[in-house]
Amino acid sequence: MKNEFIVDECSRLDVFISKKLNFSRNQVEKLIKENGIFVNDVLQKKTSFKLKLNDKINIKLPEIKNNSAKFAVNFDIEIIYEDDDILVLNKPANLVVHGADTVKEATLVDWLIEKKYALSNLNGDTRAGLLHRLDKGTSGAIVIAKNNKTHYFLAKQLLDKSMGRFYLALIDLPLKDDKMIVEKALVRSNSNRLKKIALKEGLNVNGMKDAKSAFVNLLSQDGVNLIAAKLFTGRTHQIRAHLESLNRHILGDVLYGYKEKNYPRVMLHSYFVYFMHPRKNEQIFVKAPLHNDFIQILEKIKKKDIDEKTSLAFIESCFNTFS
Repeated sequence: MKNEFIVDECSRLDVFISKKLNFSRNQVEKLIKENGIFVNDVLQKKTSFKLKLNDKINIKLPEIKNNSAKFAVNFDIEIIYEDDDILVLNKPANLVVHGADTVKEATLVDWLIEKKYALSNLNGDTRAGLLHRLDKGTSGAIVIAKNNKTHYFLAKQLLDKSMGRFYLALIDLPLKDDKMIVEKALVRSNSNRLKKIALKEGLNVNGMKDAKSAFVNLLSQDGVNLIAAKLFTGRTHQIRAHLESLNRHILGDVLYGYKEKNYPRVMLHSYFVYFMHPRKNEQIFVKAPLHNDFIQILEKIKKKDIDEKTSLAFIESCFNTFS
């Protein structure tokens, strides 16, 4: 991506950069404040700086650092879609997506860097390439942007909901209604800072964030309860917290109230991801095959039922009734 420009119209620094790079104003503000922009070879960190005609702009994008020397990358990740702009991975369960002060193991981002993938760096080195995330215990499709133009293009789709995911989950009891919407704001729990709480309607609490989810019963047989979920908002632990508010729990999710501890992880899987491709200008659906631990539980259900009820056509038709 070009990162040197000659100013051809008088404007604010953030406005000019946003227009030239096709980035959002928020992305540009972060870029200027954290990394700075050189204007006539002088570092400038003021977003409202007034540009003049023929000023020379040089943009220094954040560097991506390789942390794999600190934590050994001794795992592999299935690639389920790849082209020049986009990479879609089938994330294993119990893998952290990106680093943080509390993370003491190699992450999905470390794997990407170890494999020497070209990655967008709008979010810096810790979240290189990431458009969205999955919880450590959640498996399935996760989309990686290989360049900043693609990152910006797909980030806009996350906002307008033209990019999204269909999840599968195994829960302790079937939903009371075959199709249902849960629209309850989420707030951090006072008793457990790792957990989110779904608020009852009408409550107004500091820090609450609106959240809306759709759920569909797919199959229930011999104690196996398979549901699909779609998010209309992207809050941390949204599916898990909304199910808990219905007195339903994902198998293995002891944080949100599942009682047994005989599952190695939360049985939640990002099954289909969909988006408009930035170059092809067509909608892409990518399926992340289920992992063995998930499949073993589903073996109690007749295979023909699984194939039908977990097909893209069936799941998409279920959610088409929601708005």
